[in-house]
Amino acid sequence: MSVIRRNRIAIGLAAGLAVVLGLGVWSATGSGTNSKPVAQTQTDLGVLGDYGDVGQPPVLQEPAQAPEAPVQQQAPEVPAAQPPAAQPPAAAPVSTLKLVGKPVDKMGLVVQDGDGRTLYRFDKDTPKPEGKSNCNNQCAVTWPPLIADTIPQVEGVDAKLVSLITRADGKKQVAIDGWALYTYSQDPKPGAWKGQGVGGTWFVIQPDGKRNVECLPPGVTAPAA
Repeated sequence: MSVIRRNRIAIGLAAGLAVVLGLGVWSATGSGTNSKPVAQTQTDLGVLGDYGDVGQPPVLQEPAQAPEAPVQQQAPEVPAAQPPAAQPPAAAPVSTLKLVGKPVDKMGLVVQDGDGRTLYRFDKDTPKPEGKSNCNNQCAVTWPPLIADTIPQVEGVDAKLVSLITRADGKKQVAIDGWALYTYSQDPKPGAWKGQGVGGTWFVIQPDGKRNVECLPPGVTAPAA
């Protein structure tokens, strides 16, 4: 047999085998009209999906939104300045000093300060038209003037008779009816009146500003007026 003939026989056998194999594959895959589809495995779906044959439903992308305009912050309202409230007038200072007019046994009517010290007047002072004290320097040491910056509180004394006079050193001294008031440095305790009639010019003062002439020491005569 020639070589050419043998080649032709081989080619024909190969072609026949190819046809037979093709028919077998066609039958296995159910390509006929009455054949049922072969279920695809999860692996097959995954492979097909990788190549876009069977994939997940397309994801719809939302249209890009325009960026919102920034909200402008409004500056807080500044309250209008209020006019300062009117201040009430300052109350007049109240004195802690007190004058007490009262009757005392044996002496009669006297004036004492809030501590019970007896108060005196000096006949050499000038009560009118403006009160004037003539007791200064050493005299003021023996007879301390009743000093105050404001009119003292009163009890048993007519407030209209009480005033302040200016001393030589500029301090204010309390007076009753123009007569300056003093205490006596030798009075041993509140309520005492050892200064009564001293020198015939010093006397316990009464609530109306007049001198008290009761209980005068021996040898002292009451002034005519």
